[in-house]
Amino acid sequence: IQVAESGGGLVQTGDSLRLSCATSGFSFASYVLGWFRQAPGKEREFVGHIRSDGRTHFADSVKGRFTIVRDNTKKMVFLEINNLKLEDTAVFYCGAGADRTYRDPYVYTLKTEYDYWGQGTQVTVSS
Repeated sequence: IQVAESGGGLVQTGDSLRLSCATSGFSFASYVLGWFRQAPGKEREFVGHIRSDGRTHFADSVKGRFTIVRDNTKKMVFLEINNLKLEDTAVFYCGAGADRTYRDPYVYTLKTEYDYWGQGTQVTVSS
């Protein structure tokens, strides 16, 4: 099982960024893929997820700026961030969890629903 994020870096406010998450070793197409982030001194928090059928769900704090896309052929998921803000500075993590399609989207805002995690990619936003 491998989950690996990439694409982070030092950016300026207002910039856009696309983070990638490459995976292997599990049935990607039947998994929900979630993005979380952890700012210095804070808990890891939910950002957004994409279900096996392509439905997405985002935290209120990022709605309208963040987009998640999945590529089942490549077993990858992408987080696109527009209009970056200082408060987006964090380590961004990708998680994968088995998608029980009958479950409410809120369930997959919880870290405990994810079986596999990557090591994270740092995003630093400067003014």
